[in-house]
Formats: sequence, C-alpha cells, structure tokens
Amino acid sequence: MAEGFKSGFVALIGRPNVGKSTLANRIIGQKIAITSAKPQTTRNRIRTVYTDDRGQIIFLDTPGIHKAKNKLDNFMVKTAEKTLDGVDLILWLVEPTSYIGAGEQHIAELLKGRKTPVVLVINKVDKIKKEELPAVIQSYKEVLDFAEIVPVSALKGNNRDELVKVIFERLPEGPMYFDEDTVTDQPIRQISAEIIREKALRLLSDEIPHGIAVVIDLMKEREDKPLWDIEAEIICERDSHKGIIIGKKGEMLKKIGAAARHDIEVLIGNQVNLKIWVKVKKDWRDAESLIRNFGYREEDGEL
Repeated sequence: MAEGFKSGFVALIGRPNVGKSTLANRIIGQKIAITSAKPQTTRNRIRTVYTDDRGQIIFLDTPGIHKAKNKLDNFMVKTAEKTLDGVDLILWLVEPTSYIGAGEQHIAELLKGRKTPVVLVINKVDKIKKEELPAVIQSYKEVLDFAEIVPVSALKGNNRDELVKVIFERLPEGPMYFDEDTVTDQPIRQISAEIIREKALRLLSDEIPHGIAVVIDLMKEREDKPLWDIEAEIICERDSHKGIIIGKKGEMLKKIGAAARHDIEVLIGNQVNLKIWVKVKKDWRDAESLIRNFGYREEDGEL
C-alpha cells in the first residue's frame, strides 16, 4: 500500500429522490444501489466501495430523510440519521434550487454542530442554466458552513472526478478496508432482491411501489450447467395491488421479471432462470416482525 494512502467512510444524505444512489453508482462505475424516479427507493444503508491509487472511499448510501408515516418509514429515517455518526465525511445532496424548504432545513439542523466536515453536492445541475447556479450556492452558504460545495450531474457524470478529488482531500490516511476489486459488501442475494424491486418501482403505478418488498426464497447455481435458479416473492399490502402487479394475463409480472433477469445476469455473469410470485401481507410496513423478515436490519435503524 502506497505511502499517503487515504481511506474513510463517507455518508450520502439528502431528501428522497435527490440522486444519492445514482451518484454512488456513478462514482464506483457500476450499479449496486437501485434507482428510480420515485422517492424512498433506498431502504437499507447500502455500502459501496471505490478504490484507486489515492485510496479507498466507503460510501454509506442512506434512505432519503422524510417525515415518517409508518414503522418502515421510521426505520428508514433512523437509518439515515444514525449513519451520520462515526463517518469521516458527509456528502449532503440537494437539488439546484435557491428555495430551501422544510425538508432541507431539517437536514441542516441535523448537521449543525457536528465536527464531521460536510460537503454540499448540488446535483442535477444539467437541469438549470449556468447563471442560476451562484444563487443556489449563496442560499445554501447562509444555511450551513460547508467544507466544500461541488455542483455535479450524477446522471450524466458531470464533475464526477472533481468530487472524488475533493473527497480524497478530506479523508485521513488509513488502511485498505476492502480488497481493491470489492465494490460492495452487500450479498448477491440482497442485490438481486433490490434489482427486482427497482424494476417494479419503474413499471408500476405510483400508489403501489412503496408498499412492496422483495424476498429471495431460493438462489442456487446448477451443477450441470452455468445457470442460476432464483425464486423470489414480491410482497404487497392489498389484494388489489396483487392484481395490478401480476397484470392482465400476467403481462406486468413478466415485464418485471424480464427486466430484472437481465440485470441479475449482468451482476453474476451467468444465465438466470427467474421465477417470481406475488403475495399479500396486509399492512406489513407497520409490522415489526415482517419488516425484520424482509431484510431491514435493526442495527441499521430502530424499528
């Protein structure tokens, strides 16, 4: 390991749908955290790893901070807030607007008084004119004292290298926590479940996705051929939702399955035989036992 090698833990925080997962995926160069246009996509704290000659960055991608409406929401918000403790750097992602609403004000209050340096990352700058950016920067300067302010487009990759440079400048010298080819500490089973949930998020109507979870019941490689058998369940809260997820003659479930299978095959590098069932667990987002069963860990957030 070279002299001056830097390493550390970096929390990605922000309101739902500001692009935290997209940014993490952009920096490490492949998809680990799922993304969609709908808020509250990330539920657990996803850990992704970026390594180069300068050092190693361990990103903790958190659920969006928002007003909790049920026990799952409460878990997600607690997960995000707990992630702020014990990290070396905080990246606060915001959208490029000079109006600072109640959600952003709440996050600013969480960050005030912390010794951990905070870098403001203004995402989605490809959606505004260059001359509008100074007003956005000035508005946020009045809210908090930032170590740095970096405008980026996570979707297009604009200023990605500059942000990585800023992160390394703020990290301490330290060990390599993970092998240099590691990009996540998440099990393939969990990533596969998240991929299926992402496809459902993208394809289903707005009222359904927040009420679904995905559980992998079987994940096994065949001995006689390079093929994986995966059996999964999509859990929803209403019988009416089950019908929509399956769709007319099973068409919607086929679309979800086909899209998910493609990404899972890329992930594991082999063909996949994917079977998905849909089950109803009424109001599971307010049932602590079911929340745990569906993979939301107590050490990440308090139920």
